[in-house]
Amino acid sequence: MRWGRWLLRLFGLGLLMGSLVVAYWTHDWWWFQLPWVSPESAAHAQEGEAESDPIVPDRIKLSPQAQQNLGLRAATLTPRPYWRTLLMPGVITGRPGETEMSVHARVGGVITDLAVRPGQTVRPGQLLCRLELVSETLQTLQIELARTANDLALARVERERLARLVEGGTAAAGDLTRQQSQVDRLTGLVRSLRRQLQLYGFQDEQIARIEKGEVETTLQVCVPSRPELSSAETVFEVKELKVRPGDQVPAGTLLCTLSDHRWLFIEGWAFQSEAKALLIAAEQGLPVTAELVDEEPGDWPELGPLTIHHLGNQLDPSNRTFPFYLLLPNQARPLDRDGKTYLAWRFRPGQRVRLRVPVEKLASYGPDGTTLLDPFVVPAEAVVREGPEAFVFVQAGDVFIRKPVHVLYEDRREAVLANDRSITQAELVVLNQAAALNRALKAATASGPEDHHDH
Repeated sequence: MRWGRWLLRLFGLGLLMGSLVVAYWTHDWWWFQLPWVSPESAAHAQEGEAESDPIVPDRIKLSPQAQQNLGLRAATLTPRPYWRTLLMPGVITGRPGETEMSVHARVGGVITDLAVRPGQTVRPGQLLCRLELVSETLQTLQIELARTANDLALARVERERLARLVEGGTAAAGDLTRQQSQVDRLTGLVRSLRRQLQLYGFQDEQIARIEKGEVETTLQVCVPSRPELSSAETVFEVKELKVRPGDQVPAGTLLCTLSDHRWLFIEGWAFQSEAKALLIAAEQGLPVTAELVDEEPGDWPELGPLTIHHLGNQLDPSNRTFPFYLLLPNQARPLDRDGKTYLAWRFRPGQRVRLRVPVEKLASYGPDGTTLLDPFVVPAEAVVREGPEAFVFVQAGDVFIRKPVHVLYEDRREAVLANDRSITQAELVVLNQAAALNRALKAATASGPEDHHDH
């Protein structure tokens, strides 16, 4: 037993001495490679880790020149209500019975003068043309009015004389009553003759002269008025003249056509399957957006949201659609030429439009999973997709960080993002060139650490 313990001790001593010899001969390796042995080896290990670290795959740094080349735009986002819309075609049309009005000759005659030109703006009561009368009926009517007005004046004088006699007791009251009846009869006849001349188109000042015994041989054709609108509110445009100076026209001839383009209709078309959504939008007064096909942004002030005025009840058998209408306020720019005013209207009948009718309000649940929050709305080019994933880029100085987002809805103009704190209102979100930034990020990631530098 004693010899066994001595042998075991000698074996352990030999093993220790061998380990010291091996450590001495290999100290050049383990002194610099093992970080827990010396500070030099720890620093060497950190340098090695830095050299072998991969490029961060979700961010890229761009130089100011590269940002200018891409024309990047960034802004903070604010949640707002958003409605998913249906895109429907439409065309601008006039309002039946209101946009256009025809002016006819009420009596026969010869056109002596045209006071307006096509395209000129006119107001109610303004002179359109002069018509030389050739009707014997009108001459007879004028003579009758002048004679009746004279008889009425004499009857009133006689009534005043009899009233004084009755008051003095020298005449019977019955005589005054009979004379008053004569005055009332002539007054009614004069009123009737005046009304007839007004229906033929005579102005009040002309009728006053006729009562004094003058005979009017020229009739002034003026712009008619609308009872529901004041003269200051109504502005017509001479759309078309149908006569020329010297033309002899019978009664009822169309002289000109006037148009009022201050208010128009947009006529849209929808399929029967979309009728329910249109009815809900009309009942709730939901805002409908109209996009002008042939109009450049900035040419005119931005057109506000419209509402559906009414729905048509006739289905077109050829394309299986029915019309619906939106009231459209028009805008114009005046042009003064040779003392006359012309209007250049923004909207014209026949102009094509695209209508976006709201059908569904979009919202997302917040982080608590119970509260519905309004989404973020960004331009479509702010989002880039890779398979099922969608990303936006957030700017932090010269660094652009790619963040995944949940897209609730997307069309060719806008993308609607869920308000789930994947992005916040404090971050600067890049609003364009997301695809270009994603390509630059993938190129920088694929280039490796030796080529990683500012782009």
